[in-house]
Amino acid sequence: MNLMKHKIQSDFRMIRLSRQGLVLLLIAGAFPTLILVYLTFTSDDGYAGEATFQRLELKFASKLRELSMDNRALRKQVSLARTELAAFEMNVDEASPKSFNNCANTQQEVPKCEVIHIAIVCSGHKSTRDVVTLIKSVLFYRKNPLHFHFLSDTTAQVILNYLFETWRVPDVKISFYHADKVKEDIEWIHNKHYSGIYGLLKLVLPKTLPTSLEKVIVLDTDVSFATDIAELWKMFSFLNGLKVLGLVENQSDWYLGKIWKNHIPWPALGRGFNTGVILMNLRVLREMNWMEMWKKIAVKELETMQYTQLADQDIFNAVLKEHPYFVYHLPCQWNVQLSDNSKSDKCYNQLEEPKIIHWNSPKKFKVENKHVDYFRNLHLAFVEYDGNLLRRELFGCEKSEDANPTASQEEVSEDECFEFRREQSLVHRTHLFYLDYKYQPEEYDVTLVTQLSIDRLQMLELLSNRWEGPISLALYLSDAEAQQFLKYAQDSEILTKRTNIGYHIVYKDGQFYPVNYLRNVALNQSQTSHMFLSDIDFLPMPGLYNHLKSVVSRIDMEKENKALVIPAFETQRYRLEFPTTKADLLTKLDKEEIFTFRYDVWPQGHLPTNYTKWRTAKAMYTVKWERDYEPYIVVKKGIPLFDQRFVGFGWNKVSHAILLDLLGYKFVVLPDAFIIHMPHAPSLEITKFRNNALYRNCLKTLKGEYQRDLSRKYGLKALKYLSVD
Repeated sequence: MNLMKHKIQSDFRMIRLSRQGLVLLLIAGAFPTLILVYLTFTSDDGYAGEATFQRLELKFASKLRELSMDNRALRKQVSLARTELAAFEMNVDEASPKSFNNCANTQQEVPKCEVIHIAIVCSGHKSTRDVVTLIKSVLFYRKNPLHFHFLSDTTAQVILNYLFETWRVPDVKISFYHADKVKEDIEWIHNKHYSGIYGLLKLVLPKTLPTSLEKVIVLDTDVSFATDIAELWKMFSFLNGLKVLGLVENQSDWYLGKIWKNHIPWPALGRGFNTGVILMNLRVLREMNWMEMWKKIAVKELETMQYTQLADQDIFNAVLKEHPYFVYHLPCQWNVQLSDNSKSDKCYNQLEEPKIIHWNSPKKFKVENKHVDYFRNLHLAFVEYDGNLLRRELFGCEKSEDANPTASQEEVSEDECFEFRREQSLVHRTHLFYLDYKYQPEEYDVTLVTQLSIDRLQMLELLSNRWEGPISLALYLSDAEAQQFLKYAQDSEILTKRTNIGYHIVYKDGQFYPVNYLRNVALNQSQTSHMFLSDIDFLPMPGLYNHLKSVVSRIDMEKENKALVIPAFETQRYRLEFPTTKADLLTKLDKEEIFTFRYDVWPQGHLPTNYTKWRTAKAMYTVKWERDYEPYIVVKKGIPLFDQRFVGFGWNKVSHAILLDLLGYKFVVLPDAFIIHMPHAPSLEITKFRNNALYRNCLKTLKGEYQRDLSRKYGLKALKYLSVD
């Protein structure tokens, strides 16, 4: 290393002391590799022969003319080069751990309110799941405000924007930059990496990010932090002069060409560098015309390599091969690489414990590493960590708006139903489209809208088998339960075949099941013209999806508001031979294998449907709203949302039916459609209702408040609902 350092010192002094060298340095501002050509023709005492120099001047005269319009930038390059010379003359040997520790001791602490900027390329549904784990690990240790910059596609932007909007983490900002706007800069590169075109987008960050942003930490989505990110941010102090990129050396033999026989990698400096973690000096990169620089080198290398194997990493390394003075070697614990071919154990055995772990293998968490259990557990700790606990505020910085304001002790003590009221103001952290969703709605299409908790998960496959159309599903889960669901869905042969089910994770918070909040999440994410509002424990009759599409295409639900009622039945038999037709259902009804829904405990909920008339009906018929009516209905998109004050058990659907009736919706019963409620253990919420007098009293109080709110808003026409107890 010392020999290399002295050689660089000698070469730079040689350029500095010669008139010819200064001219060549100007040329090297745009063509740095030509320095090597010049050094080849220099004599032993450091000066070029006059004839040699004249040949070089003629050869490069045309290049100088091309640069005449950019003299200002070239002067800047000379200034930066002089700074680099000064650094070398100070005998800074950054490859030495001892030298690094000495430098680290002189680093200034990051001011507690300084914003740390982080750039991440994120596209598709899976990537949004991965990035949440990364963000959790950053938030867990951080003490500074953060600003995340996402270069993403539309899918990831919608998901992440809603996630952060509902997460409401103080002192965190987000910005999005659409990948389509810069695809033309990289789509010409043939890339065989599994990340596709998005694996090349880090190359365009200096162009994409705001010009006011001078430096940024760039991260892959498959890394996890084990320390405060401010410690990495401090290391920008080592990026000076021409050092514009901070990178960790590659921990596999990939760029040495030793992975397999006849393996020919892209050119790299030594072992090359991994681009999962990058310190990027954006200001200097822009000044040196980074975009033009990497493109020229990529074009040259693609003539022989044909395509990139490791996406942006190949091109970054090709650039550093030609410009080795651009890179600052980050200590390897800042990117402990866990690919199958990695030798990362030498890193974290010799130095401090890992700061960042990087699952840089297509197999991800199934890599072969003797310490993989330790790293997997570290990663899973953040996967399953309750993200609500990360809503802590940073004291001493600008006051952030409280996401869920707390009431005073006086308010709590004066209102016995305070916990119920508090629930309706909660904003639940929500991850939309948790799994892949690909569906193009038809002109008259119907989405089944429903919600569930982990104890009803077994109903999902049954429902999926009987409803082939799109489903919008809100799942109320903890972070750990979300991982159970993910494994369940990925292991299910039935569910893996479906890409028209939108799974929306609403994370647990509060004491009650927020049933109407969940319904509203699922309802808002429906993408079809019509929606079937159901519950997860009801199975539709065979062919109901196509039947409903046919119905909504034939009747006018635009000029006149209609709620199409699907008659509901129930069975107590876990092994029911499910009826395939209305006639079959009526037979089982007569045999008492099936009953009208809640006929014995809550008959008023569905009596207005008029099951007697339905038995012989051949055509649709209209029924009037009656007290406590709560039918399962098909409606057009754009209906009013459910009232979120009703949580847990009781009046959650009744309140919505009242609102629809108040707004003039007609309840129209379909004569050839039905759903059947399947038996299951009682929910926790209904147990609370049955056993807790306070629960029942508070529900009654909320009902009265809801009725009075309707009366104040809608006046006289809402008076009839005031009589409801």
